[in-house]
Amino acid sequence: MAHPSPSSSPSEHIHVFWHEGMLDHDQGIGVFDTASDPGFLEVLEKHPENSDRVKNMVSILRKGPISPYISWHQGTSALPSQLLSFHTSEYINQLLEADAAGGKTMCAGTILNPGSWDCALLAAGTTLSAMKHILDGHGKMAFALVRPPGHHAQPTQADGYCFLNNAGLAVQLAIDSGCKRVAVIDIDVHYGNGTAEGFYLSDRVLTISLHMNHGSWGPSHPQKGSVDELGDDKGFGFNLNIPLPNGTGDRGYEYAMTELVVPAIEKFDPDIIVMVVGQDSSAFDPNGRQCLTMEGYREIGRMVRNMADKHCEGRLLVVQEGGYHITYSAYCLHATLEGVLNLPVPLLSDPIAYYPEDEALTVKEVDFIKKYWKETVPFLGEE
Repeated sequence: MAHPSPSSSPSEHIHVFWHEGMLDHDQGIGVFDTASDPGFLEVLEKHPENSDRVKNMVSILRKGPISPYISWHQGTSALPSQLLSFHTSEYINQLLEADAAGGKTMCAGTILNPGSWDCALLAAGTTLSAMKHILDGHGKMAFALVRPPGHHAQPTQADGYCFLNNAGLAVQLAIDSGCKRVAVIDIDVHYGNGTAEGFYLSDRVLTISLHMNHGSWGPSHPQKGSVDELGDDKGFGFNLNIPLPNGTGDRGYEYAMTELVVPAIEKFDPDIIVMVVGQDSSAFDPNGRQCLTMEGYREIGRMVRNMADKHCEGRLLVVQEGGYHITYSAYCLHATLEGVLNLPVPLLSDPIAYYPEDEALTVKEVDFIKKYWKETVPFLGEE
């Protein structure tokens, strides 16, 4: 396939922020994410959030057909003091003590091992650098390619492989730098509960999360991600959850974006958008059941780019979260960024091909959520 040559315009480039030191985070081997050995298995697998997944993401962006559209930037570590804009000092001290003690399981599946804290600081600092790049006017679109992920980390606790909320810290930086309204669109397969929790009382941050309907998974994740978790006080109506049926697929996601996300962004009119991406919504991810393919990710990327162009003068930060199929996650990331670049034709074909889907149940659920929002959320009910 012939690939279109990139424009010289900065708007046709994505500024990717990355640091190879983030590869040093290692949560060991065991049964999936438990780091346990039952004693009767010949082969134990790596923890799903391992460095191989991100090595492939870096590689496909460096060597794949999207590479001419990418400008690379070295990430940096956050200072512990910078973390206090989102996290409490008590929680940061817990992490520091765990690191000093040689590691600790912070909650189920979330293991701080030697070297993990340095990687978490790199992930947070690299995301802050990407946001600052946009805020300082050096580029319109940036991608923080980071691990460990962050959107489950709440102000006071770790959760879901996450220690520090990378996206949340970047959002707060934007607010502190003069942005009046910031919108977060989270398409990871799991509810972005940590980001939601951090801004649950705020009317300046609109958090929208599209996720499989998984509910709470224990003390570290008490939030359910249900449609009625709308925020509190001034923030009521500014936390919008879209729990989607398992197996929603490309057409179902496009319908949810069109009917729910685009109108909400239209009403909110943000100064900048933060797109939180996880390829664990893909058809073949071991940690998700949502059946998105490359084309689905490509279309979501395109829709978010169009919203950024319309409302934010093109200012868009993309932050990496989950995605645990070592190969397909990289392909889906490539497709997402193709969409963000608004390229006229796909650069990569799908190596695993089409996954059958039936969007009827999703359409019914999205229509219910749309009606519920209109009746319940003040700013969405305004004409």
